[in-house]
Amino acid sequence: MTSNYLNLITETIGSIGVLKINRPKQLNALNMETLIELERAVTEFDHQTNIRVIVITGEGEKAFVAGADIAAMREMTPTQADEFAHQGHRTMNTIEQASKPVIACVNGYALGGGTELALACDILYASDKATFGLPETKLSLLPGFGGTQRMPRLIGVARAKELIFTGKTLSAQEAYELGIVNKVIAHAELPSAVRSLAETIAANSPGAIRLAKKVINQGNNLSFQAALEYERTQFEELFATQDCKEGLAAFLEKRKPEFKGA
Repeated sequence: MTSNYLNLITETIGSIGVLKINRPKQLNALNMETLIELERAVTEFDHQTNIRVIVITGEGEKAFVAGADIAAMREMTPTQADEFAHQGHRTMNTIEQASKPVIACVNGYALGGGTELALACDILYASDKATFGLPETKLSLLPGFGGTQRMPRLIGVARAKELIFTGKTLSAQEAYELGIVNKVIAHAELPSAVRSLAETIAANSPGAIRLAKKVINQGNNLSFQAALEYERTQFEELFATQDCKEGLAAFLEKRKPEFKGA
């Protein structure tokens, strides 16, 4: 476990890179410095060849990320608010566009920017004590870190509008039923469940996962036929890799494959 950051704790567990938002006294609220550090830490893990999966969680028992830092926002000018939102977009886009899978381990409050951070991740496991929501309109704000765009794409426009217009909070189970959360886990079992998921993913071909993520993400912005064509080109690309040869050979030889990421 290392502390090269002011507001983050980073840890490497085998081939898993873990990032903890470390502002427990502020319920891990996101300020400008934390957003910048999070962008940098995700980028660093993404560039490390020994890391195959990234996990993001919150330090402490109460919060994943309770939202943006309201105390800091209160003093912002419109120009500073624009810079804050721009950095929020950069950070969430870095997570979403990382070549490696990113798992949100939501261990408590995930409101406002916390929900937006979770939405930028590929897979979302939540404690049964977690709470979600985009309550910004109650403060005469709107979600500024991508929530107005990612939430409608995930659960549909009408449901997203209802959440944002009312500022309603959701239990983990309600978020699961809407399709926001992949799985709800008993609070004490969440870390082990997320680690098991990460290890399962890490055992598969990193190159195949990288291209699968890329095709899924980019395909959402293409016509269906164009997305199918893009899928075909990436399928072809994998056949030039050693890992593809290893995976096919291991299957036929009834043994466990040894993927090298090549």
